[in-house]
Amino acid sequence: MNRSTRHSRRTALIAACAAGVLVLAGCSSSSGGKKAQEEQEGVSAGKADTPRMKVALVTHAAPGDTFWDLVRKGAQTAAAKDNIELVYSSDPKASEQANLVQNAIDQKVDGIAVTLAKPDAMKSAVEKAHQAGIPIVALNAGLDAWKEQDMLSFFGQDDRVAGEAFGEKLNELGAERALCVIHEQGHVGLEGRCAGVEDTFEGKTETLYVTGTDMPSVKSTISAKLRQDSSIDYVVTLGAPFAMTAVQSVDESGSKAKIGTFDLNKDLVGAVEAGDIEFAVDQQPYLQGYLAVDALWLHKTNGNYSGGGQEPILTGPAFVDKSNVKDIAAFAEKGTR
Repeated sequence: MNRSTRHSRRTALIAACAAGVLVLAGCSSSSGGKKAQEEQEGVSAGKADTPRMKVALVTHAAPGDTFWDLVRKGAQTAAAKDNIELVYSSDPKASEQANLVQNAIDQKVDGIAVTLAKPDAMKSAVEKAHQAGIPIVALNAGLDAWKEQDMLSFFGQDDRVAGEAFGEKLNELGAERALCVIHEQGHVGLEGRCAGVEDTFEGKTETLYVTGTDMPSVKSTISAKLRQDSSIDYVVTLGAPFAMTAVQSVDESGSKAKIGTFDLNKDLVGAVEAGDIEFAVDQQPYLQGYLAVDALWLHKTNGNYSGGGQEPILTGPAFVDKSNVKDIAAFAEKGTR
C-alpha cells in the first residue's frame, strides 16, 4: 500500500469515526422519552428489562497492565445496563487465550467479545464459537482479521493509521531519531503502530523489542539503548505503563530524549500535565469494552449489526497533550479514560 493510498484510507476511517461519534451523541440526546416508550424498547429507568444474558470478554491482557482495567470497566458498565452477566478472562499467550474462548463456548454463553492480537492462533477457537451458534465480536486488536473470521463487528482503532499520525506528530515537533519500543513481539497491533510511525516519520526510526511482562527488564533495556545511542531524541512507547517506565530510563541513562506514547491511564495523564511525557495517542479503551458488550446485547435483542457488519467502529486515534489534557483529567481520575 503506497503512502497516498494509506492517506486516503486514514481520511476515510477518521471520517467514519467522527460520524460514529455523532450518531452516538444523537442517541444520547433522546434519553428523555416517556417510560412507556422506554419499556416498549426494552429499557426501563436506564436498565434493560430484557432476558438475562451471559457474555464472555476474553482479552490478551498481561497481568498488571492497567489499560485493560479500562476496557473491563467499560464492559462492566454496559453489562450492568443491559442485564448481562459478564465473564472476564485474559491471557497474553495466544494459545491460552484460545483455550479461554473454548471455556466460554463450554459455558454456553450468549455472546463473546475477543481481542485478536495474534489472529492466526485464534482462528480455530473462533470457528468453534461460530459452529456453536454464538455471536462474536472483536475489539482492540484484529482490524485486519475480524471480517475474515466472520465476526459481527470490530471496535478499536486502526493501529497503522494511528502510527502514521504519530509519525507526522514527530515531524511537527522536529524529532530526528525515534526509538519505537514494542513490548510484545508478534502482536499485530503493536507491530502496526511502529510500522506506521516509520511510514510517515521523516527522521530515522529504530525498533526495540522488550519483554513487557518484566518491567525491570523493560527499564534496563531502554536505559542501555539510550546510553548506547545518544542521538535518540524521542522514545515511542506503545502503552501507558511502558511510557512511565521509559521516564525512569531516560533519567537513569542521562539521555535528553523526550517521550511520546500510545494509550492513557491515570498516571499517564498526570505525567502529561507535569511535562514528563510530551503527548499520548488515546484509543478510548473504556469505550471499546462498552461498545463490544453493548453490540452483543443489541444483536441478541434487536438483530442489530454495528457498522452494518461491514465497517469497523473506530474509537481512535486522538492526541492528548498539554493543550487538552485538563479536559480529560477528571475522567481519568474516576477511571474511565
